[in-house]
Order: sequence, then structure tokens, then C-alpha cells
Amino acid sequence: MSGTERQEAVTARYGGEAARAVAEGPWNDVIAALLAHRTVRAFRPDPLPEGTLDTLVAAAQSAASSSNLQTWSVVAVEDPATRKRLSGIAGGQRHVAEAPLVLVWLADLSRLDALGRDRGKPTDGLAYLEMLMVGVVDAALAAQNAAVALESLGLGTVYIGALRNDPEAVAALLGLPPNVLAVFGLCVGHPDPARPAAVKPRLPQGVVLHRGRYDPALADGAVAAYDAAMRDFQAGQGMPQVGWSDAALDRVRGPESLSGRDRLREILERRGFGLK
Repeated sequence: MSGTERQEAVTARYGGEAARAVAEGPWNDVIAALLAHRTVRAFRPDPLPEGTLDTLVAAAQSAASSSNLQTWSVVAVEDPATRKRLSGIAGGQRHVAEAPLVLVWLADLSRLDALGRDRGKPTDGLAYLEMLMVGVVDAALAAQNAAVALESLGLGTVYIGALRNDPEAVAALLGLPPNVLAVFGLCVGHPDPARPAAVKPRLPQGVVLHRGRYDPALADGAVAAYDAAMRDFQAGQGMPQVGWSDAALDRVRGPESLSGRDRLREILERRGFGLK
């Protein structure tokens, strides 16, 4: 990657002063690929190359895992009818039905629970909130490894958090046992060049990077500049130009804005999680 291409890549992600600072730091092809990540919601119908699923699971299993407990699993959904039903659960997101592969990433405590029963050993620790957090983190780390691997192969991805709108419907559809939660989905496919996706700007590093001690004043003034960058991005993508802060605040305004996920605790309890 030339110096100009490197600068363009960083500018697409940040713009302004941060672009210059990052562009002058250490660099390689892996960093370039990470900064080029974009959300793909338009896929060609072509099947994935043979062996792709096995390769990406190997990449996922190479991620870190807390205490090597490996408290995650993944369901690969290729059947069009099942993908269509997942699309309905996710609020009708069309790309869930259109992508040739949807991966449903799971926080999976059932494997250790079953192992304990088989060995006659206690697994009381699984009934604590900490263990669910371990499973969620494990699943997220594994999925991100898979996403990076997929993008390195020229494939596109989009995460689907909306599967948490109705975890019980997902569990019934995919046959999930108790103590297993669908954390999110990941659509996978060949990006459709007729409907290209752009790199979405992120908050300036000065907002999220705290050196030595958390400083809430870091966001002062920076969010307004980021709102402007997001409105430019939204305009280029043919989206409503609402910026970032208004959209983010609308998303957290109350339980009614959570698309049913305000019921998550009671659903987790019904699914067998202890949450002590």
C-alpha cells in the first residue's frame, strides 16, 4: 500500500488530525485490512468457496478464550427457509434472508453443564452472571476473528444484533438447549458491487482513548465534529442525515427503544441461566 493509499484509508476511518497521526504510525497489511472494514448489507447469491466454513471456524477457534473454557458455539444456517425466518425475527432485515450463510454465535454454557453431569461433578459456578459474561465475550472474540478472516478472503459481513429481539424464537428455530443464548448473527457472502458499502467513520480517538485515567471531558467538542462526519457519510449512502449523537440517544431513550430486548433478563432466566 502506497503512502497515499494509507492516508486515504485512515482518513476514511477518521479524517482530520487523527488521520495524520495514525498514518504516521506502524503499519502493515493486517492493519490496512482492519481499517478497511465496512458493513455489507447487499450480497450476490453466489455460494461460498468450498471449505470456507471450516476455515473460518478454525480462525474463530484461534481467538482467546477465558481460562480456555471455550464457552461458545456457532450454528451455520444455509437453508433459505430458516434464513427467512431469522430475517423475520431480526425485524425483516432483508440481507439475513439474502446472504448465502448466516452464522448464529452462541454463548454456550450447556456443554460444561452436560460434562459435569456426565462426570458426576458440580457445576454450580455456571449459575452466576460472570459465566454468562464469559460466554458472551468468548463468542464475540471468536466471531470477530471469523469476520477478519472472511474479509481477508474478499467476502463481506454484517453483524445482526437483532436476533436478541426474541432469543426464545431463535432457540426454538435452531434447537438450542437451556443455558445457550444466541448473542448475535453474522451474515456472510460476496459483496454485491452494484450496491457498494463505504467505510463508516468512527469517533475520534481522543474521545475513546484515555491515557492513565478516565477523563469524561475528552468528548467535549469532538462529538459535534463527528456528527458532521457521520452526516456526510449518511448522505453518501443515501441514508437520513441524522448524525451520530441523535441516533445514539434515540436508541437508548428507554425500554421501548430496545426492540423487545428490555425483557432479556427474564428470558435468560427461562433459558436456564442463573444470573446470581
